[in-house]
Amino acid sequence: MLQGLSIRDMLIIDQLELQFQPGLNVLTGETGAGKSILLDCLGFVLGWRGRADLVRLGAEQGEVIAWFDIPVGHPVNKILIESGFDLEPELILRRTNTKEGRKTSFVNDRRCSGQVLRLISETLLELHGQHDDRGLLDVREHMKLLDAHSNSEPLRDSCRAAWKLVSQRQSSLTVMQDKIKALKKEEDYLRYTVSELEHLDVSPGDDAALDAHRRLIKASEKIRVDVDRALEALSINGAEGLINDASRWVESAADHLEGQLNGASEVLIRILNNLGEAQQEIERVLGGLKFNPAELDYAEDRLFSIRAAARKYSVTPDELSTLASEMGRKLASLDDGETGLLSLQEDLDNARQDYRDFAAKLHEARIAGARVLDAEMESELAPLKMERATFKTKITPISDGLDGSDMVEFTVATNPGAPSGPLQKIASGGELSRFLLALKVCLSGGDTHKTIIFDEIDRGVGGATADAVGRRLAELGSDGQVLVVTHSPQVAALGSTHWRVEKRVVGDMTFSSVVSLSKQERIDEIARMLAGNVVTDAARDAATVSYTHLRAHETPEHLVCRLLLE
Repeated sequence: MLQGLSIRDMLIIDQLELQFQPGLNVLTGETGAGKSILLDCLGFVLGWRGRADLVRLGAEQGEVIAWFDIPVGHPVNKILIESGFDLEPELILRRTNTKEGRKTSFVNDRRCSGQVLRLISETLLELHGQHDDRGLLDVREHMKLLDAHSNSEPLRDSCRAAWKLVSQRQSSLTVMQDKIKALKKEEDYLRYTVSELEHLDVSPGDDAALDAHRRLIKASEKIRVDVDRALEALSINGAEGLINDASRWVESAADHLEGQLNGASEVLIRILNNLGEAQQEIERVLGGLKFNPAELDYAEDRLFSIRAAARKYSVTPDELSTLASEMGRKLASLDDGETGLLSLQEDLDNARQDYRDFAAKLHEARIAGARVLDAEMESELAPLKMERATFKTKITPISDGLDGSDMVEFTVATNPGAPSGPLQKIASGGELSRFLLALKVCLSGGDTHKTIIFDEIDRGVGGATADAVGRRLAELGSDGQVLVVTHSPQVAALGSTHWRVEKRVVGDMTFSSVVSLSKQERIDEIARMLAGNVVTDAARDAATVSYTHLRAHETPEHLVCRLLLE
């Protein structure tokens, strides 16, 4: 519930504080007194879009503060928690605006963004009027209102989730189709490349190994001559023979030198053993230098093929195996593509069927909800003197979408046999006011979380009809809080709290103020509303009767007779 509103240096308001009450709060005043300014300031602190030039002329900064009583379980608590604010019994919204246009918003004295402020305000307050194009008159909102009224929101959420899954699977299928389409364009190239690279069967390092082997083959003849000479030098005809002779001569002499040559003899024996090992190693290498002439041709041919393929595909020889793997995977994707497409198509078909099931259930729920709403509206229109008018919730099939396959629109016909059409096009000013009031009553569903503001919703009606509107507003406010800006004395007489908006001129400056009215002051204000600028005794007497008997639930017909008699 909106508890209070404080305004400082905004438009023609220098300083103002209001303490609102539960029930029907009525704001009256002459045209131009500043009633719309009050709503502009309230919209400003709630983050609504509005006029830019809000700061009072001559002031550096304007400020509006609104405070609300927040019961446990109020929807705003979830937003506050998600936005990082602590929960408190009282919620204080404050917003400032400099003369340069810089706006700053606070929630419980902590800075917050305009987006968060608007999310908060949507749970606190609703504004309705004849030009309510963002609310009940906005056809884009009718589906949401019907779903909320018929408790179809869980079905709508399921429908939305199913639609998102359909979109995701359609996207996956499209991506796969595009991929396969692109691969098919290069299918011949892929198959040829994979075949060529598989036949080449090259691995990283093959090029370097082949090149080294080819160079070894070419140098093998010269190397073999040198190795043969080394082997001959170490053979029995060379070093081995000479060392054998030396060893034999040392052993023969050692017998006569009493062991003096034993060390030399042992060294010579070791040398002979080492020579044998060297000869074996050289013979092994020499055996490996025997090449078939065809080996050189093979090495050069394969090396040429590898390097030609590398140039052809603009990669290094060592990258040919990676290229072969990539091309192979692409070809496998193409070969497996039809199977993959069938699987994705099946998943998409299943998701679409789930969506259609939810959409069909949602459609039936909306049809049933529309019947209930239409019946409730018929009951509401009768007390508002619109017994002959009809209200119809029109549900039209449309292409599948996020919220199902329905378009919802509230339509009316003001007279029997007259064509029905959109609210704002068919109903006159007074009729539109009553349609909106009845619709709001039906859609509220006993929800007392929000303060509801009606801006001159009784415009264009008078007499018994205005009385009916006032009584319905009073009933709507009996379980919550309703603020009404009105020019109707019948409505004003039924308010539980009455405020009058006044305009005064001080020097060259114009100021607007709001005062709370006592019982006698209310009668005087109702007399002004009945009589105009000049309040006669007769008007004051009529206002007294109006105030007394309307609040006593006297019928409008009885009241009219009484006023005529008096």
